[in-house]
Amino acid sequence: MNTINKIRNAALIFAMGALVLTSCDKDDDDEQPTPTPSGNTVINTNISANTTWTSDKVYQLGGRITVLNGATLTIEPGTIIKGEAGNGPNATALLIARGGKLMAQGEPDAPIIFTSVADEITPAQVASGNFASPNLSADVSGLWGGVIVLGKSAISASNDNGDVSEVQIEGIPTSDSNGLYGGNDNADNSGVIEYISIRHGGTNIGNGNEINGLTLGGVGSSTVINNIEIVGNQDDGVEWFGGSVNVNNVVVWNCGDDGIDTDQSWSGTLDNFVVLGVTGHAFELDGPEGSFAAGHTIRNGSVKMTFDGRTTEDIINVDDNSIVNLENIFFTGIVDGQQISEDDDLPLAQAPDVTFSNIYLDVSPETLGSYVNDAVVPAGVSAGGSPQADITTLQWTWAAQAGALSGL
Repeated sequence: MNTINKIRNAALIFAMGALVLTSCDKDDDDEQPTPTPSGNTVINTNISANTTWTSDKVYQLGGRITVLNGATLTIEPGTIIKGEAGNGPNATALLIARGGKLMAQGEPDAPIIFTSVADEITPAQVASGNFASPNLSADVSGLWGGVIVLGKSAISASNDNGDVSEVQIEGIPTSDSNGLYGGNDNADNSGVIEYISIRHGGTNIGNGNEINGLTLGGVGSSTVINNIEIVGNQDDGVEWFGGSVNVNNVVVWNCGDDGIDTDQSWSGTLDNFVVLGVTGHAFELDGPEGSFAAGHTIRNGSVKMTFDGRTTEDIINVDDNSIVNLENIFFTGIVDGQQISEDDDLPLAQAPDVTFSNIYLDVSPETLGSYVNDAVVPAGVSAGGSPQADITTLQWTWAAQAGALSGL
């Protein structure tokens, strides 16, 4: 039995030992925390009234816990939230439904940490300034679900009957109407999410489909999302499904699929980020899925294409209808076979609404063309360059404490 499977089994045993009945699709109105033998406070019902989680406790997600429409969950700086083991319909996650709010305002010296019950990190350790897991390596993944935030902002989606304004988020069964996102309120407000580290998630929910570290579905521009770290997620680091929210200061470290994934005409901006140790695409940037078409901007980032034995698949992957501006991004650690590519290996010229400005590949000028799928280097892409992310804003992360941001 390999190490990761042992850890997953340990997490399952831990969850069973809590001796609480959990549910993945609850409609109960009240939060009913139950102390466990380990001292964790188990949350096993949805949140329908304003609730605060405090930093002197460890909160254990006993299932898919939803902050319902009209309710606000406030999480104090330095609080630890741990998800129980489970997959498929039993995957644990924190879901912010449309109309609900998450006020999770961590601080640089007191981040809010979402992790697995197998992680032995404690509030005292966080208070001491050590944000690393004491027993799990940073590449352990799939031990629980993740954090999902849904809003009422516009998305580009369709079905057999044409355009639709709302759809069900991936990872949430269609039987749970709290999984719907989208609408026409681009200024929608889902709360404030700052200085958050999400770790060891991305459990499989069926048919090879996993939960992202942070999923943003139709999240509106009045939502504040800054200073986010995703560590060891089995699927993507951060994925946007439409919406208009802006996100700043992001680290994605050791993910099993894409680092940054965008879909359904997200219309916001990602500013200042680092991606390293992902095994899918560094960026998978898809186009509209309906007639509504809007673009987004990704700027000021540094990407390590190989890191600590993990090799990323593609540099940038787009569709022929993707709409995105890429600005001031540095890629290093590039190896043969990694490319900027249009899906299905079509020339990048067939993705006319993808623009590049100050995109630097850390390769020699003579070989630059081999890292573009049709060997025609787009304007704005060049060889050489230097790191573009401001990592001084990211020093609070586990990645920084572990030295993973060195050289960026």
